[in-house]
Amino acid sequence: MKILRGLIYGGFLFLWLFGHHSVAVAQAGWTKKYDNGLVVSAEERASHIGIDILKKGGNAIDAAVAVQFALAVTLPRAGNIGGGGFMVIHLADGTTTALDYREKAPLSSTRDMYVKNGTFQSDLSWEGILSVGVPGTVDGMIKALERYGALPLETVIEPAIELARSGYKLSYSQATDMARYADRFQKYVGSRSYFLKNDSTVYQEGDVFIQTDLAETLEQIARFGRDGFYSGPVADAIVKEMEQSGGLISLRDLQRYQSVWRTPVSTDFGAYTLHAMPPPSSGGIAVTQILEMMEPYRPDTLGHHSAAYIHVLSEAMRRAFSDRSYYLGDPDFWEIPQQALLSEAYLNDRMASFSADQATLSSSLSHGEVYLVNESSETTHYSVVDAMGNAVAVTTTLNNSFGSMVAVSGAGFLLNNEMDDFSAQPGAPNSYGLIGGEANAIQPEKRMLSSMTPIIVTRNDSVSMVLGAAGGPRIITATLQNFLNIALFGMNAQQAVSAPRIHHQWLPDRLYYEYFGLSADTINLLRQKGHQLQTRGYIGRSHIINVKNGQLTSGTDPRGDGFAAGY
Repeated sequence: MKILRGLIYGGFLFLWLFGHHSVAVAQAGWTKKYDNGLVVSAEERASHIGIDILKKGGNAIDAAVAVQFALAVTLPRAGNIGGGGFMVIHLADGTTTALDYREKAPLSSTRDMYVKNGTFQSDLSWEGILSVGVPGTVDGMIKALERYGALPLETVIEPAIELARSGYKLSYSQATDMARYADRFQKYVGSRSYFLKNDSTVYQEGDVFIQTDLAETLEQIARFGRDGFYSGPVADAIVKEMEQSGGLISLRDLQRYQSVWRTPVSTDFGAYTLHAMPPPSSGGIAVTQILEMMEPYRPDTLGHHSAAYIHVLSEAMRRAFSDRSYYLGDPDFWEIPQQALLSEAYLNDRMASFSADQATLSSSLSHGEVYLVNESSETTHYSVVDAMGNAVAVTTTLNNSFGSMVAVSGAGFLLNNEMDDFSAQPGAPNSYGLIGGEANAIQPEKRMLSSMTPIIVTRNDSVSMVLGAAGGPRIITATLQNFLNIALFGMNAQQAVSAPRIHHQWLPDRLYYEYFGLSADTINLLRQKGHQLQTRGYIGRSHIINVKNGQLTSGTDPRGDGFAAGY
């Protein structure tokens, strides 16, 4: 059945990309241009809310915050107030910064909390109350709004409150998402009361989905700001859920949580400058490493999706993910040799073992040796640009679809399962197959490593692209390929996100490609080089913006729901 679903999806994607889509791009406005503002997200109502905020005099930051709260209502599998994320901001005056509102490990967590009798119990970090990290979304949104927003919090959050209180008709995909996890929702009192009708029946397409308790929670945030979530009745409800189910988050954990402003990882590539999320995101460093390792091999001359191009790209991916596993974690707890990891000498050395004719065995490739110097399967990404030239890239998540599956009774929202993103047992793979080391071991109040990779690209100091993706470790490679499709191969935004993708993450030693994404000749050539190929239904889901000659164009990914709203 899994293979059949993949073939059906692959056939659909093939028809979309190379049949219907080519007509759509030319005739149906897929490259429609906007002058005053553009919001691209995974959900139509959220995108419209972002545009409405811009029309009310808000800027890109106001719109981004409004979209985040709206997605908590309309995209419960990933949009959230019980999770966390990353935000990259570029202002029209040239200011570029990054906000880390990633979740933290509770104060009472321990390094080996998921290891029982010497064995890693993956189910404990995958689902349920022990998988929950201290949420950061609400603190992050309020910090961003206070520093850079133009509108008050009540105005920005009001559309989400109205949606939760009045309800909205579920689309096919929204209803299907909830129905797919009905058996798991049944395990938890709050979850089955919110996501199943009468605690037992699945919602259907067209049903009106009302979330009264979530509306009340959002009202508390609108009235009291940060204290409306991290103190008062909402915080009490979270702590009660923890105490009743054996969780670890305390009122002290909630009150101590603070999001952090960080300096983006910036790199030049041709005429472009990429401003990417730094650790605890692994994406900024990984994307920079891959680009720098590829550049000497002139990827622009190799031909898009040719065997030679994919070989260079995947070999650079392999090496970057190997470094990710060893060196990257929360910079507040672990000394990351960022300057050395991004140095030309180090990256040249990493590619010294590269052969144009032969794939490198991952088993023979460990992390590189550097000298210390002083110096994210279910996620959603959205991109915003306003008329003034301000831009925001946001990637936010509960980790897996619907997170821990545990909803806070009386408060109406799901909690994350981000503790699975730690190296719960260094050397053992997490739910995405990623291997981690001591840099990402569990520690109280530590932020877990993430693959979320929001990026803003500038050209001549003005915004050129707003990028990001969903899809676990495939976020990094999908975001990278979207950039390369535009920067090297001249694609527009919609063509860039629709083009087939590949993925390599070092371990397992597999070069993944999308169904019908490679020609038979290319597959044969890659196998001759020694690549172990494996198909995947899709690699990442992206919603991006490209700015050219002052006009804004969108790319919404055909691999999932997405909607661009602009004016």
